[in-house]
Amino acid sequence: MDQKQRNRILLVLFFGVLMGALDIAILGPALPSIRKQFAVDERTLAWMFSSYVLMQLISTPWMAKLSDLYGRRWIYMLDIGLFALGSLLVALAPAFWVVLLGRAIQGFGAGGIFPVASAVIGDTFPPEKRGSALGMIGAVFGLAFLIGPLLGGVVLALASWHWLFLINLPIALAILISASRLLPVTRPAQTSRLDSGGLVLLSLFLISLTIGINQLDSSQFLSSLLQVQVGGLFGIALILLAVLIRYEQRVEAPLLPARLFNRRQLGLAYGLSWGAGFTEASLVFVPLMAVSGLASQGITEKNATWLLIPAVLAMVVGAPLSGRMLDRFGSRAVVVTGTFVMSLGFLMLSLLGSSLFWFVFSGLWIGLGLSALLGAPIRYIMLNEALPEERSLAQGIVTLFSSTGQLIGSAFMGALAASFGKADAFSGYRAAFVFVLFISLVMLGSATLLKKRQEELSRERTHANPIGIAQNEDAPAHS
Repeated sequence: MDQKQRNRILLVLFFGVLMGALDIAILGPALPSIRKQFAVDERTLAWMFSSYVLMQLISTPWMAKLSDLYGRRWIYMLDIGLFALGSLLVALAPAFWVVLLGRAIQGFGAGGIFPVASAVIGDTFPPEKRGSALGMIGAVFGLAFLIGPLLGGVVLALASWHWLFLINLPIALAILISASRLLPVTRPAQTSRLDSGGLVLLSLFLISLTIGINQLDSSQFLSSLLQVQVGGLFGIALILLAVLIRYEQRVEAPLLPARLFNRRQLGLAYGLSWGAGFTEASLVFVPLMAVSGLASQGITEKNATWLLIPAVLAMVVGAPLSGRMLDRFGSRAVVVTGTFVMSLGFLMLSLLGSSLFWFVFSGLWIGLGLSALLGAPIRYIMLNEALPEERSLAQGIVTLFSSTGQLIGSAFMGALAASFGKADAFSGYRAAFVFVLFISLVMLGSATLLKKRQEELSRERTHANPIGIAQNEDAPAHS
């Protein structure tokens, strides 16, 4: 396969991931209109986010495993098709419950887009070019955060909120046509049975954990844990996790094979992915911290959100840059550098955040460091470590750890800010970011234990040419 064909494939993957990422960022400006039309309160309206995120989390292992079993092209197209169907339901919804159903279907489709896209890169790009390709895909999320609200504002100025979802339909159609022509149909030569029992147990575990975390009251963290709707769900989640582990040890073709958990490199990747999700979630509290501590310097609730832009811009620039650095220096050098830069950013925010200059400057460092964790590097590690027939599942597991880190991070940050900010809200947020600094330093120490470049190259060569992989005749061949 030549570079021109690879670039076309990358373009199809890029726009698919961008469509899914935009649909969270673009929603904010439309919420007032949706609330008015359906006459719902804020708590009910919040389920537009919660239903999407929950179904996305559940979908990830399902779609990832199906991609490994039945082919990347068909599952990627299925994900895009589900996303389009959900968009249509939301746009034409006669009642709010239909809106939530559409959002759930959107989330279920979106859950497989990024893991499958990452696996396609592993199948079609040689090891020396994977980092750059993953970096381009990783830049999508920062780009979506930047253009999403602006695009939403423009669409709402010209038409009703329904067009924020109808606009997905022609985009999805173009992606489906391109994917049917370009994406490889990579699948095992011998297809094993789908571990439906493992998928059901994992889904129930994720549902219990997610709803339990969402029910947490961050202002009364400990007492909230003792409530049935929180502590009870956490207890159910722990039981389901124990049952899942036991079940997976006995089943012939497990959903979560032991070889994806029995190596240090994999454990480090999962831990770093969880930490990246936790630290990313902490950025949600940056505007609140700014309002409480920088009011005398002109920061108000109306303009505080703009203080996130330095971090987002740094992520947009840093994601493709870290991808290119991966191809030259390997994952350990990039991740160590990224976690070090991120730690410096959180240190500045914690100690010097009462100054607007240092507040903005720290955001640049945090975003640049995060870009080396959220996009290419950890995905790159998983492509090297997982067997070709498990690439999509491995990417899905990384997504699960990252998403869990985001959920726990948002709840924990709120609890810390409330606990230490009873007398002074700014001190509470500062204490919370000191804890995030501690997490980032633990990540820095973990990153130093990753494989050196020569070890990584040896593993890359082992998995460079997939063995036991079948393709349709109309699918692009591996180079």
